[in-house]
Amino acid sequence: MSFWNENRFLVTGGSGFLGRHVTAEMRARGAGDIFIPRKADYDLVDHDAIQRVLDEARPSVIIHMAAHVGGIGANREHPAEFFYNNLMMGTQLMHAAYERGVSKFVTIGTVCAYPKFTPVPFHESDLWNGYPEETNAPYGLAKKMLLVQGQAYRQQYGFNAIYLLPTNLYGPHDNFDPASSHVIPALIRKFLEAKARGDSEVVAWGTGSPTREFLYVEDAARGIVLATEHYNSPEPVNLGSGDEISIRDLTHLIAEMTGFEGTVVWDSSKPDGQPRRALDTSAAQAHFGFRAQTSFRDGLRKTIDTYPAETAAV
Repeated sequence: MSFWNENRFLVTGGSGFLGRHVTAEMRARGAGDIFIPRKADYDLVDHDAIQRVLDEARPSVIIHMAAHVGGIGANREHPAEFFYNNLMMGTQLMHAAYERGVSKFVTIGTVCAYPKFTPVPFHESDLWNGYPEETNAPYGLAKKMLLVQGQAYRQQYGFNAIYLLPTNLYGPHDNFDPASSHVIPALIRKFLEAKARGDSEVVAWGTGSPTREFLYVEDAARGIVLATEHYNSPEPVNLGSGDEISIRDLTHLIAEMTGFEGTVVWDSSKPDGQPRRALDTSAAQAHFGFRAQTSFRDGLRKTIDTYPAETAAV
């Protein structure tokens, strides 16, 4: 318990989808001093805001999860914003943390950093073997630069920066806004609203042929917390479930679990994104004992059951 009791934590993105689960896991392990900056008070793209938050939080450990994120549509519409905002938040915060003597910096990266045609399962050593999938490359590359920065600062300054690569996340408190949501919450909302209206069909993006790996958000939070306490090396580490499913099978599974009995129509004019996505998760288990515990159907059921409450304000 001493690691969690003795450190002061700054958790950027701590009030978001993943962040609220991470901070709950931290508190369960004894963390009492957690500072969670709100964007309205501290826009971390701004240098002065970063200095202010460090003045007030005085952290010994930083977990950086704040990000400008969205699905394929949002990435296509705002590539410059996704690149600039994510790069500036991370690079300025890490540099300021080094200057202030922060003892550990945990960067939450993205599976979008992997090359478009990475062999499955993705191994951490594959990160530099090609260019990311085009629709989310600006976001993926901005986050990937934080891996380079962390390794460079460790090499030159002895700065303890680690980098985690979670796969696609899902679970309670996800973003169900159709303008920016990822595939699971987007499909849940589509099918439940279509069912409520009595629609006979739902249109899904792409061909359904790509595959994805999904990690339940509470499992991801546990992995991040374990790494924060126990992992202290420069090499990136994947966080995943080890299970791969096609978008077509995922879509029909969510239709079944939401009770939608109509037809799924595939709009092949829309992009599919990366052809396949599944991770080698052996390093996380070897280095800090992480393995996903939540079955996919159980995680989906919990996510679907939270939908009405999560969308009340959308």
